[in-house]
Parts: sequence; structure tokens; C-alpha cells
Amino acid sequence: MTRADALRNRRAILLATEELLTRHRPAQISMDQVAAAAGVGKGTIFHRFGSRAGLMTALMQDRAMALSASVTSGPPPLGPGAEPAVRLIAFLDAVVEVVARNKGLLAALGQATADSHRQESDDRDGHPVYGFWHGHIAGLLAEACPGLDAAVHADLLLAPLSSGPVLRLLERGEAGRVAGALRTAASALLAVSSAVGPSAAGPSAAGPSVAGSAAVSTPTGGSGGGGDHQG
Repeated sequence: MTRADALRNRRAILLATEELLTRHRPAQISMDQVAAAAGVGKGTIFHRFGSRAGLMTALMQDRAMALSASVTSGPPPLGPGAEPAVRLIAFLDAVVEVVARNKGLLAALGQATADSHRQESDDRDGHPVYGFWHGHIAGLLAEACPGLDAAVHADLLLAPLSSGPVLRLLERGEAGRVAGALRTAASALLAVSSAVGPSAAGPSAAGPSVAGSAAVSTPTGGSGGGGDHQG
């Protein structure tokens, strides 16, 4: 088999897997289904990817690379040139689109990582995609709101995308609804953090201090109260 044949097979396998993921969760997809859809032998898939988990990981890495290119060298708002808050919203929209096309893949990879890295202190280190998404979101949050515990809030913004209720929304074709809710949550976080200021939003006081300061700084019962309910 030539290199061109190998690359063509790889593309066919990944496209077939992604198409199957529009209708099934990862655990429901067999290697036989992927092989039939891609027009290759099952042995070819095992040879290239090792296992179903390896195949799913390769697919997510491939899709994440495309998003990474848009982030690092593409036009704004995803790429450089826009304000951090604007880039954050655009990036969250793009992440929801990727997860919607590959329903349940983020959750499945997160579980696989947890299973295979039980001895590690931080399971995210072994996740092929989560580290990139988390790092970019945390960087934008830190730039937009200096002093915010950006790492924790990045985890909180990503966590819903691997939850059962949100995956069911995506399965019903409601990605727009999920993206809208995530935009609202991120916008509220940015607004509250800006109102509170760096001194109260630092890592050592990110939880109680933000909530308490937000309540004090909105005595008229304005948007601060609504933000607490949304969080």
C-alpha cells in the first residue's frame, strides 16, 4: 500500500466514523460498522488505530487540529485580532459545533482517560483535546479578567458538554440552544468578574468571594441576581 493509499484510507475511516457519530454514541459504534461504511477491512482499522478508543481519539485530534489552526492563524473572531471576550464566545460556539457533530465523543474520551490514568493527579493531561480547549479558554479568561481563577472557570464552562442532559439536547438537534446557553453563562461570568475586580476574583477567593461581592455590588437587584441563578 502506498502512502497515498494509507492517507486516503485514514480519511475515509475518520469520515465514516464521524458520520456514524451523528446517529450513535461512541459505545454504540462497532469496528464492523466503521469498516463497512469506510469501505475497508476491519483489520485496516485495527492496524492504523489499535482500538475503538484509538479511533475515537484520532478523530477528535483531527477535528481539534482544524480548530487549533483557526485559533492560531485564522481570521477574527476565532483567530487573533478580536477582544478576548469576543474570541471566547466565538471559540465556545466552535467547540459546541465540534461536539454536536461528534455526539458523546468528548464524554467517551474523558472516561477512557480517567480509566487509563487512574494513578495520575490530573486526568486532563492525558486527554488529547481537552487540554487544548481548556488552555485556550483559560488564557482568554485570564486576559479578559486578570485575577480570575481562569483554570477552574474553564473547567466549569466545558463540563456541560460531556453531561447526559446536554448530550441529549445535541442528539435532538438543539446545538443552537446549547451554544446560546453557554454564551449566556460565559457573558455573565465575564460581566460579574469585571464588576468584582481582580482582588476578589483571584484563585484563593474565586468561589465565595465572587458570589458574595456580586451580591454586595448589585444592591438594586439587577443583573447580578440573575447571574447567580444561571450559574
